[in-house]
Amino acid sequence: MSHLADLFVRTRAENRAALIGYLPAGFPNQEMSIKVIKAMIEGGVDAVEIGFPYSDPVMDGPIIQEAAETARAAGITMKKTLEVVREVATTGAPTLMMTYWNPIDRYGVERYAEDFHAAGMEGVITPDLTIEEADEWLGLTDRLGMHPIFVVAPSTADERLKLVADRCSGFIYAASTMGVTGARTTVSSAASTLVERLRKITDTPVCVGLGVSNGEQAAEVAKYADGVIVGSAFVKAVLANPEDPLPGVRAVAEDLARGVRNR
Repeated sequence: MSHLADLFVRTRAENRAALIGYLPAGFPNQEMSIKVIKAMIEGGVDAVEIGFPYSDPVMDGPIIQEAAETARAAGITMKKTLEVVREVATTGAPTLMMTYWNPIDRYGVERYAEDFHAAGMEGVITPDLTIEEADEWLGLTDRLGMHPIFVVAPSTADERLKLVADRCSGFIYAASTMGVTGARTTVSSAASTLVERLRKITDTPVCVGLGVSNGEQAAEVAKYADGVIVGSAFVKAVLANPEDPLPGVRAVAEDLARGVRNR
């Protein structure tokens, strides 16, 4: 059993949701991004999504885009991202990648899967890879024992929801809105409806992302989701104190961790 699969067994036994934290690799620089991610884990994050900073994102809001631009300016590359994954995976926390398809394709699909899996990556979230074009990727992830994670939205039709759910592994990423990433004052009610629709067709854990920024919101989402995904709140904590971001990052993680435990 993977660390990720084991995590959901544990959180369900504890009657709580998992907390999944996101940070772009190399933000604000390669060395500090590793320290920030470790601070997130120390603060209570259960699993980590490491994003590959991409120049043409379709799902990233302005805060994540700013972080990605900072990482690219600091010289992040796929090779350096591999080093970040390798270092973070040593913590034992389930380590995932979130990346658009073009960087994988340019690196080499098989090479990417094998290199990152060897570094400790357990799964990959590919927001712009359609299920109809995923056969090669699914074959690779199945051979290596990695989790292919796809994104669904409130607008996803029922028949397509079933198609995606049947081929997802680890968890299904349920986008709470039709918009881009970013902390919001409220989380869309469409998220709970989407999770309810998924519950009717699959036992795979469902994690909700886009919009959660504090412990109160995390507690609300944790009432109906298996996991709560948070990214922008961590980026904002780094931006608030770039010289010494770790205490602020830990504080955000601790607040969110209390939330998922108090649903």
